[in-house]
Amino acid sequence: MQTLAIIKPDAVGAGKTGQVLSVLEQKGFKVRAARLVRLSRVEAEAFYEVHRERPFYAPLVAFMTSGPCLTMVLEHPDAVAYLRDVIGATDPAQAAPGTVRRLYAESKERNAIHASDSPENAVREVAFFFPEAELRKLDG
Repeated sequence: MQTLAIIKPDAVGAGKTGQVLSVLEQKGFKVRAARLVRLSRVEAEAFYEVHRERPFYAPLVAFMTSGPCLTMVLEHPDAVAYLRDVIGATDPAQAAPGTVRRLYAESKERNAIHASDSPENAVREVAFFFPEAELRKLDG
């Protein structure tokens, strides 16, 4: 099973990309595709469209366009739920010890990493950043 992860601008800017990736690989995830991107406002708005009516939408879009991000397709059995466990709660103060957010997030808003929250969203989010044809090429 595959899921999407995004190492966010705070972690990339702080030089934590390799450390976050190391945690993910140590937990058994295989990186199937990765791309360093700088999201445009239009891209960030489209990606986070599901949150448009929420009060954190505008600050989230501004944050996600503030610097480069590392987008990744990760593979692992039960990838979606397992990745959510590995990254921890949105608020790093509430995240379990050893989780990505507990280790590397600055705050609830600057929380180091995005992960798909359902198998359906994982499919949509992977396709947003990685066209299916590109992923087939990686399979060999």
